[in-house]
Order: sequence, then C-alpha cells, then structure tokens
Amino acid sequence: MIADKVKNVLRRHNELEEKMASPEVTSDPSKMMIIGREYNNLNRSLPTYKRYLQLIDDIAAARQILESESDEEMLELAKEELSTAQPELEECEEKVKMLLVPRDPKDMKNAILEIRAGTGGTEAGIFAADLYRMYMHYIEKKGWSVEVLSSSYGDLNAVKEIILNISGDNAYGTFKYESGVHRVQRVPLTETQGRVHTSAASVAVFPEADEFEIHIDPNDLRVDTFCSSGAGGQSVNTTYSAVRIMHVPTGLIVTCQDERSQIKNKAKAMKVLQTRLYEMELAKVEAQESASRKNMVSTGDRSAKIRTYNFPQNRVTDHRINITLYNLDKLINGDMDELIDALSIADLNERIKNNE
Repeated sequence: MIADKVKNVLRRHNELEEKMASPEVTSDPSKMMIIGREYNNLNRSLPTYKRYLQLIDDIAAARQILESESDEEMLELAKEELSTAQPELEECEEKVKMLLVPRDPKDMKNAILEIRAGTGGTEAGIFAADLYRMYMHYIEKKGWSVEVLSSSYGDLNAVKEIILNISGDNAYGTFKYESGVHRVQRVPLTETQGRVHTSAASVAVFPEADEFEIHIDPNDLRVDTFCSSGAGGQSVNTTYSAVRIMHVPTGLIVTCQDERSQIKNKAKAMKVLQTRLYEMELAKVEAQESASRKNMVSTGDRSAKIRTYNFPQNRVTDHRINITLYNLDKLINGDMDELIDALSIADLNERIKNNE
C-alpha cells in the first residue's frame, strides 16, 4: 500500500518534469511558479522514496534466494542482506509515512505577518515590539529576507501595528503556527510598584498572494493620498506620500505610509490588499473543512489565546500542545526552533492519523 503511494509520487514527479519542459509552461511564469514549487518539494524527498523501493526489492530478492537456492554461500549472503535491509526498511518506512502526508501547497509560499497590540495599554505595545524583534532575529538566523510593509508606533517605541512580508523557503509553513493571541506576564516598564501585569498582542499570518492568483479590477479601488504622520524626518506632513486604498466590493481598507515615495507606498499597500483578498477566499474554503481544522495546530480561531510568556519565571507555554519551556530569554532573542519544531511535529502527527 505504501509502496503504491510512493510509486504514484514518482510518477507525479516525472509528469511535473515533463510539464516544466513544455512550451506551454515555460512561456507562462505563473504556471512555472506553481509547478516549480510542487516539483522542488517532491525533489527533496526523492532520495528517501527511491531508497525505500530499493530496500523492498533487495529484501524480496534475498527471500527468493532463501526459498530457491541450495548454495551455502548464496544462502549466507541472502541472510546477511535480510539482517541489514529489514531494520533499515522499517526506519525508512517511518520517514516515508511522514513524507506522504499531504502537504499544504500554501506552506511553500512567502508569509505576510501582522502584529497588533492588544489589551494592556502601552505595555501591550512594548510586548508587540518584543514579538517583532523576536521574529526578526529568527528570520535573520534562517537567512530569509523581510520587508516592513506598514508600521505604526506609540510611546516608548511601542508597536501599535506592524506588517511584515517574509520571503524564504517554507516561510508560511513555518510561521503559520504563530497566528493567535500571545499573552505576556511581567513587570512593565511603566509600573512603579513592581507589580506583575498581564497584557496581550495578536499575531496573524497569511500566505502571500501571487499576483496571478488574485485579480483586482482597478475600477473597484478608491485610492486616497495624504500626509504621513509620526517619525519620518522632514517629509512628515509636507508631502502627500501616504496611501490609503479601499476595495469597494469588500470594504477592505489598507494604508501605507512607511516610504517617502507615494509609488512605493501604493505598491506595498496593493501587496497587503492582494493577500487579504486571498485570505478571504481561503477562509471560504476552510470554513467547509472546519470539522477537521479544529484539531489542527496551525489553524483555528485567531482570537484564541495560544501562548503565554512569563518573564519572572523565564517560562513560555504553548496552550495548543500543552508544552512549557523554561528558555524564554533565548526564545525572545530568536531561538524559536524548539517550539516551532514541537508544533510542527504535533501538526504532522495529527495529519498522519487523518491520512491512515
């Protein structure tokens, strides 16, 4: 059964290879991008799949020799082959099971990550800024690139809202586990009596929409320009560089004022708008699969509390998988692999069960 699935994957790999060489695909960048993502994903797993099938053949051949041969030397070689190949096959089969779990094609996309201060006043904004720095450190360690699409700050460099575009292999697949409400427990900078306060910030992560996936009719847009506000040098309140775009059919509004160039701000705002429209379309599909989604680590109600950061105890708890780590000092500086790996494994195990 597993071998049949592996053979189907190899056939699919050959099909994709042929498609990528066809004029129909080479002349269409959008098709090349979609097929290329699937091809590259399968390509990484190819050695494991091929080794699995090879081990099955080797074991079958060794058993055939044991049943039909009488030569002692041949029998000894067959026994030796079985003694080494069988344990390797069992180990390889576990890897193959994980690779065969249907992967969300969106995982390979770039990610749009939004951080917003929640309840807790200025301290919530300071915590949102801490989350922003944590993600930036992690992105740097991964060697990915990041662009700030929009940002808004308050007192003490507190973040009101910040939107990032993260570009890297499996960026969305990695960061999708961060969607939800993050709660912090600590003594705020603004606290004069040393009391521990609780505040929160929300994180939302979306797969970046490719331009060919979402068509936006220019006639459906209302674009306004205005003077930027906040820190920004001499251009603040002197040039109409900030851009506000309203998508009339949905009522979605996107604002960008980070750049001094109106053209750059409009381009960034359009990227955010495309992603939000794409997310709305995905939400319709996912709503039909809500029964299965409730069990998944990476999805669910974005208003739900997913994680608590307790600074006095150097403790971080992820409530979805009931894991507690006492390395908050390292986590907040971007050492997120242990937590993200635990979430990925929990998600994978759930999908393996559903795939059996």
